[in-house]
Amino acid sequence: METVTTIRPRALVRASGGPRYAVALAVDALGTGLLRPFLLLYGVMVLRLSAPATGIAMTAGIVVGLVCMPAVGRWLDRGARSTVVAASMLVRALGVALLLATPAGHVWPFAAAALLLGIGNQAWPAAHAALVATVAHGRERDTALAAGRALRNAGLGVGALLATACLAGGATALRAMAVATGIAYLTAAALAWSVRLRARPAVDPEGDAAAGPAPRMRGLLAANVVYVFCLNVPEIALPLVLVTQLHASPVWLAAVFVANTVLVVTLQVPVTVLLSRFPRRNVLALAGVLLAVSYLGFLAATSLRGGWGAPAVAAVSVVCTLGEIVYAGSATALVTALAPAHTLGRVLARFELSTGFGLAVSPAVITALAPHGPTALWGGLAGATLLSASAVAAEKDGNAPLRRR
Repeated sequence: METVTTIRPRALVRASGGPRYAVALAVDALGTGLLRPFLLLYGVMVLRLSAPATGIAMTAGIVVGLVCMPAVGRWLDRGARSTVVAASMLVRALGVALLLATPAGHVWPFAAAALLLGIGNQAWPAAHAALVATVAHGRERDTALAAGRALRNAGLGVGALLATACLAGGATALRAMAVATGIAYLTAAALAWSVRLRARPAVDPEGDAAAGPAPRMRGLLAANVVYVFCLNVPEIALPLVLVTQLHASPVWLAAVFVANTVLVVTLQVPVTVLLSRFPRRNVLALAGVLLAVSYLGFLAATSLRGGWGAPAVAAVSVVCTLGEIVYAGSATALVTALAPAHTLGRVLARFELSTGFGLAVSPAVITALAPHGPTALWGGLAGATLLSASAVAAEKDGNAPLRRR
């Protein structure tokens, strides 16, 4: 079984799409970090919309944006790579332009802007994974995907810090951040398009049946819906627990966010390299176990009294982040390894559909479970994640090439 033992920065940049593409990823992530965490505030403070109307428009944009994924998958299977990445960035730039043009008090233009942002956000991960899978292969591809995620998290974190520092400027500052985001998306789209990477389709799109069907991966896709809840735990579940249940200082919440970002940026590539000696499917199942253990840890931490609850939650969040790192380093890598070349785009699109669906429903599920107590929330998440890990471990690779996964 192929194993990566060292991290070579230059080789990693080449495997990730090259220097210009790496700069495009960083600029895109920086722009996203400037606006995405504060889009709700933009709707409320700048456009003077009600919080429920703004939230519904944002959720609708995410959900409806998923509808574009089958078309993105077919486009990728025709050989497009950097063009699809650039298009995902450009459509977000159009969304920001529409956002800036939306008059105060008008919810429908805001909803249209959220839709364009949602389409771009949903299309980008599949397009990026397909591009990296074309440039790099085997475990080098896994490491390149991990490096892309680390770079993106660093850009998101820097963008969010800059935006937080500017929030004191009120509506004017939010408008300025939106302008900066639009410029960043346009710049990133131009850089990504300039890479001009295209893959030769393995077979003619009309001949897919003769080349063999795409793997169904039903267990993996269903498990992924539950796995991605971990991405919303720091943003949704922990604020609920720390602020409303433990009545802790917001400093603890900030510490959890900072620790999560730092750990992902610094450990995503080394952990992926370290685990490259094991089959990807086993590593993904291990991620589920780690996440389930962290959820049980949160359950235990919330029962502590005397001011120990918040520090315990912060400590357990490190375990949750490690589970997230292992999940992120193995899930997309496993999907790209299982997919035949002629269906890579459609398989990645299906995987992104499951990811997007999980991200869309997880806030509603978490907020519905939280009022019923810590056992319902954390026990329910732990049980569902363990079942998902079992499904991942038990599923057969079907029509995938006979290589160790």
